[in-house]
Amino acid sequence: MKYLVTAGLCLLLGGCATITRGTKDTWTVNTTPAGAAVRTSNMFSCEQTPCTFKISRKAEFNVTITKLGYREWTGRVTHHIATGGGAAMAGNVILGGVIGAVADASSGAMNDLVPNPLNVTLEKDDGHPSGQPTQQQ
Repeated sequence: MKYLVTAGLCLLLGGCATITRGTKDTWTVNTTPAGAAVRTSNMFSCEQTPCTFKISRKAEFNVTITKLGYREWTGRVTHHIATGGGAAMAGNVILGGVIGAVADASSGAMNDLVPNPLNVTLEKDDGHPSGQPTQQQ
């Protein structure tokens, strides 16, 4: 009986980060100037910045930002263990929630997306390939 109670408590205490933080993160893109289009390699997009998406905390993806009259910007978003996620994971391990620790690690609940928010200043496109001087007449 004692083992059944212990097993039940482990199940109840497990998954702290999954419960408190969830498996998705709110990820935001801001650009200067605003009004740029955003596309990600994991099929998210918006037509005008600023924009916000709900994305898996364990996602890693490429981002492309475009705006007429400005150079295209590309970058990468990854994830890292968040302070809150790490604390919840430690709580899982200390309190015997091995099942919760495994669930949080595999679901990505202990992670945060980085950078978040993504703040990009777009460069004007003068119509010349980069590195090529403008010809004076």
